[in-house]
Amino acid sequence: QVQLVEAGGGLVQAGGSLRLSCEVSGRTFSRYTMGWFRQAPGKEREFVARIIWNDGRTYYADSVKGRFTISRDRANNTGYLQMDSLQPEDTAVYSCAAGFAVYSSTSAGFDAWGRGTQVTVSS
Repeated sequence: QVQLVEAGGGLVQAGGSLRLSCEVSGRTFSRYTMGWFRQAPGKEREFVARIIWNDGRTYYADSVKGRFTISRDRANNTGYLQMDSLQPEDTAVYSCAAGFAVYSSTSAGFDAWGRGTQVTVSS
């Protein structure tokens, strides 16, 4: 079973940057997909980005394309979400998730989740 632990959230001013990390443990992760999702108060959970762990292929939501970068360090079993040019509308709890061979932009197929980390962007 895969376990995920996020870190790196916090408070930042508009235009600033944060980098989130997601440490993976529990089993071999080579054929998994790691995804990042976010949920703002009163809103549904939203897909942010995903990366195929094996080959590094990435996919982004339109709302973050060009501002966020998902990556992974296979040697250290850690995924990252670099967030630049942050805006107040990016404020949310960000969670990483994992699923076996997932190619979805929804939460379908992601069956392991971290507890989430708060990102707050002030105007």
